[in-house]
Order: sequence, then C-alpha cells, then structure tokens
Amino acid sequence: MPETAKETLTIRGFRIFQGLLDRPAQQALVADLRRVGRDAPLFSPRTGAGKAMSVRMTSAGRYGWYSDQRGYRYERQHPQGGDWPAIPDVVTDLWRDLVSPDRMPDCCLVNYYGEGARMGMHQDNDEADFTWPVLSISLGDEGLFRMGNDTRGGKTESIWLKSGDVVVMGGGARLKFHGVDRIRFGSSTLLPNGGRINLTCRVVD
Repeated sequence: MPETAKETLTIRGFRIFQGLLDRPAQQALVADLRRVGRDAPLFSPRTGAGKAMSVRMTSAGRYGWYSDQRGYRYERQHPQGGDWPAIPDVVTDLWRDLVSPDRMPDCCLVNYYGEGARMGMHQDNDEADFTWPVLSISLGDEGLFRMGNDTRGGKTESIWLKSGDVVVMGGGARLKFHGVDRIRFGSSTLLPNGGRINLTCRVVD
C-alpha cells in the first residue's frame, strides 16, 4: 500500500482507490479472513420477509451485522454463539490511513458473493452516528458496484470494482443507496474456488 493513498476516482461522493492493495496484501488478508471464518462461520441471513439472501456473511469486531424476520441489526455474538473475532490488522491499518486514527470501526462485515450472488440497492443506516464513513474493501472476482441517490430510485452510475480496490463512503455519500448487481465469476485467481469477498467497516455506536 502506498505511504499516502490518493483516490483515483470520485463518483457521487464515493471515493474509490483502485488497486490500493497489491497481490501479497490481498493474499495476506484472505488468510486472515479464513481465520475469522473458522471462529465465526459464514451464514445466510434472511430478509424481514424470511427470504434467504444470496450473499453469505460473517463479521469481525465488537459487533456483527445480522438480519432475520426481526429486522436488520447489530449483535454482540455470532448466531451460533461466541464473540466475533478481532478485525484483521490490514483492515484497521487501512481505516487509520483513509478514515481516522482516532476511532476504530466497531464492525467489519464480511460478505461472500458466490456465482449468481448480488446485493440489492440499500443504505447503510443501522448505525448511530453517520458522521463516520463506511470503508469497503473488494477481494476476488470483479463486482459491478452501483451508486445511487439519497432516496431510492433515479439515475445511477456503476463501476466494476476489482480485487484490491477500496471505497470510502463518507460525507454526502454516506447515506446514498448502493448495491452490487452481479459479479464476474472466475475473473480473479485470488480465491481458489472463485467468488468475491467484500468487507465493510462501520462505526456502530
């Protein structure tokens, strides 16, 4: 990672750092995430209507994000019990460099997109303080990231996020709708079985 990171693109307030993590850093982070997954296995959350999401997920940090028929929320423990693992150092180092050294994220949500998985347009609005940005890290297969508006609907813009890209959603972009329409399965060799991992770090309290 460069000593002073500069965004290569800004779209609708989304600051996009293309190729910020080189291949060795990506591989090291994947190894860290395998350890996270051993302590807090991936699970398939459900929407409020009871439908299983196509993305599997887990978390690291003080809180984990969870969804079921009771709604979207943060929980102190994994659905199977036990505290969430610590956030990997690579991730907290990125947060210090791109967001702030003064306040670490409470949650690092780990989403795994297999073949055919997607994430509908949504806001990250389950946190108590929206002044803190959301930091997003892409690993593995390319994902078509769509950026929208403060309200649902209207014109959107999209970009293919590649492995090693990092996005910071702060300021005017903090509550903009966004989603992942699809992935290019098999476009990266980082994950042996293919797929995309996306990490999103948030201050919760």
